[in-house]
Amino acid sequence: MEHQEGMSEEILINVTPVETRVALIENGMLQEVYIERAGSRGIVGNIYKGKVVRVLPGMEAAFVDIGLERAAFIHASDVEVDKALFKVGDEVERPVPNISSMLYEGQSLTVQVTKDPIGTKGARLTTHISIPSRFLVFMPSNNHIGVSQKIEDESVRESLKALVDECRFDEAGESVPGGFIIRTAAEEARKDDLHLDINYLRRLWRSLSERIRQAKAPAPVYQDLPLYIRTLRDLIRPQTEKIKIDSRESYQNASEFADKYVPNIEDKLEYYPGERPIFDLYGVEDEIQRALSRKVQLKSGGYLIIDQTEAMTTIDVNTGAFVGHRNLEETIFKTNLEAARAISRQLRLRNLGGIIIIDFIDMADPEHQRQVIRMLEKMLERDHAKTKISCVSELGLVEMTRKRTTESLGQVLCQPCPLCDGRGFLKTPDTICYEIFREILRVNRAYEANSYLVMASQSVIDRLLDEESDNVADLETFIGKNIKFQVEVMYSQEQYDVVLL
Repeated sequence: MEHQEGMSEEILINVTPVETRVALIENGMLQEVYIERAGSRGIVGNIYKGKVVRVLPGMEAAFVDIGLERAAFIHASDVEVDKALFKVGDEVERPVPNISSMLYEGQSLTVQVTKDPIGTKGARLTTHISIPSRFLVFMPSNNHIGVSQKIEDESVRESLKALVDECRFDEAGESVPGGFIIRTAAEEARKDDLHLDINYLRRLWRSLSERIRQAKAPAPVYQDLPLYIRTLRDLIRPQTEKIKIDSRESYQNASEFADKYVPNIEDKLEYYPGERPIFDLYGVEDEIQRALSRKVQLKSGGYLIIDQTEAMTTIDVNTGAFVGHRNLEETIFKTNLEAARAISRQLRLRNLGGIIIIDFIDMADPEHQRQVIRMLEKMLERDHAKTKISCVSELGLVEMTRKRTTESLGQVLCQPCPLCDGRGFLKTPDTICYEIFREILRVNRAYEANSYLVMASQSVIDRLLDEESDNVADLETFIGKNIKFQVEVMYSQEQYDVVLL
């Protein structure tokens, strides 16, 4: 990855027995947050010996029991094909064989999780196993050597491939099976570094193969490292200056891991014993709170509105109070440029995935449009997740995707509101008053009663006794019965009961 000019990075790790949180800081600004709770660790990367419980030919998929409460899901394209059965011709790639020819109910299957269970969806699986180390990803089932797309220099790509190819041979000079992907972090790696990684991955795979052989499905056979150790493996880059950990025990574990697998970072690791909580250092706690709200204020006076729905996330850009000095077009362009920078940060900070639709303020000048898109692309280069931006649509919307593997920050920290049931708004007191009138009429037709008692929240009863008092009087005359009212403190605004007396 190209070294971003003037970029400084720090990583803060806050460890408590119940939860670990990692904050990635770039130039003093929080960019990414990772949270792992003892009771609900993410399972992406974990390997299981699973059992096929249901094959769905219509969807070219199957459900696999891996020991979780909800069955996990595997698509035909993620099932390793037996090369002997399906020879692929040189000239034509065969389509993916159908699921029924590859899997059957009750079959044992070694699978790896590629997506955590999110919302109502079960975990997503693959049989293409891959195990990461600092510089490489090991793939036991093929012999291919690939290089991360983020290493762009062709000569570096070729020399890294050659180095890995040399290191593949064992002491007897035999090429050992298994393929590798060279990770972005390996850009400046030496041959010794790669050799250490290859030996570590092979040892790990040997012990896993034995565990898989002996395990009785469904059973876990490999769990990815805890978050603070994964951070050392996956998030450290050349521009990372400090990694501060506020727990002495975790710091010691991290030091031992670094000493063994990431030797060039010991001098960057630091134990933080400060009085002040580590997440207060760069206002991280406040930033996390702000990352849960819909509105994001821009420095210029403009703002973003971010809405996460089941199907997609929408981001609306508004000029707000910003009135430019020159002209409207210039004002809009400046706001959109600032918004593009803010959006790329918010996507990382909130860990938003899937389809994202951005409604920038309409720009008449196509050059302005191009520059705004370019700014968005440039800012997203730092993102650890894979992103893809399409051009501006006919309606002036920018459509993009961001790879979703874990729940977003909002999904981790929040739950749908039990009062509004996730709608984001409540019925107004007058709407509830009219529902109560209809309910009284309905009950009056169905049952015999001398009078009625309405139990509802304070705001609704206030309205019934004040603005709606004439309507209540008319209703009493119409049904020829008395209506009494009682405030129920524990009722939400939408709750009420009509009781027959």
